[in-house]
Amino acid sequence: MSACLVCGSDQLAHLFQASDRLYHTTQREFSVVRCGRCGLVRLDPLPTPEELPAYYPENYWFAPDTSTASRMEEAYRRLVLRDHVQFVERAMRQTRAHGPLLDVGCGGGLFLGMMRERGFRVLGLDNSREAAGIAWRRQQVPAICAMLERAPLSEGSVAGLTMFHVLEHLYDPRAYLAIAHDLLAPDGRLVIQVPNAASWQARLLGRAWNGVDVPRHLFDFRASDIEKLIASCGFEIVRRKFFSLRDNPAGLASSLAPSLDPMARRVRRIAESGAARLAKDLVYLGLVVAAVPFTLLEAACGAGSTVMIEARRP
Repeated sequence: MSACLVCGSDQLAHLFQASDRLYHTTQREFSVVRCGRCGLVRLDPLPTPEELPAYYPENYWFAPDTSTASRMEEAYRRLVLRDHVQFVERAMRQTRAHGPLLDVGCGGGLFLGMMRERGFRVLGLDNSREAAGIAWRRQQVPAICAMLERAPLSEGSVAGLTMFHVLEHLYDPRAYLAIAHDLLAPDGRLVIQVPNAASWQARLLGRAWNGVDVPRHLFDFRASDIEKLIASCGFEIVRRKFFSLRDNPAGLASSLAPSLDPMARRVRRIAESGAARLAKDLVYLGLVVAAVPFTLLEAACGAGSTVMIEARRP
């Protein structure tokens, strides 16, 4: 049992047992608990650093190929990434800081490629050598294969730093936020996105909620939790957003029908004919479209299944 990341309490309340519902990397059951003082949800005990890599498939992130299906998927991803791009673009145009935009956990670099197309200097960081290589080749994005704490960057050298769905995977999210604070120039902007454990989806679906993602998500933050962490590292909160066209509707679809999730099927190497793949993709897309009204409503009520936060380094 470890002390709470946010408040330091050792009081715990057991919520439920869960396993890897999406990628089936393990049959092991993990205990999901809530802090008895502040309410932060997390795994307890945490997987060890030695066993955690086994829960991350090699093709965990999107890597486009030359097939027609892959080109269509990239076009779809470009469409649904637009609100991420617009959120970050507004932050970058308001800062007086100079330097590139650094995306931590950049994967194949599609987001940074879209930012580069809008005239921004960009830099990617990922612990996968293959992902960094794809970012270079496919998106013309300079990318470094390294963890943030070992990135060859000097203090105050970046104007913006983004972490989309990164902090919930870390043993020490506060340490990453402290490093981000050091790397940002004065008035630089930090943009964080995490699943929101106070969302309607989380409350209605419990262990079936896609945002739990046991055992890869070590923490399940509410917006209030992540804002406390960000503020404790010297940042000022600027704004927040509870809707993501990329994540919220698709997250609900994957919660309801994980066997149809296209990434999960690819990761699990499900054998299926071209016709079966197309049929499953169309059904999944129908679920995503059907989920849009509900996800817009929960976001309008401040209870969307993700929260994106812009913070400023004073």
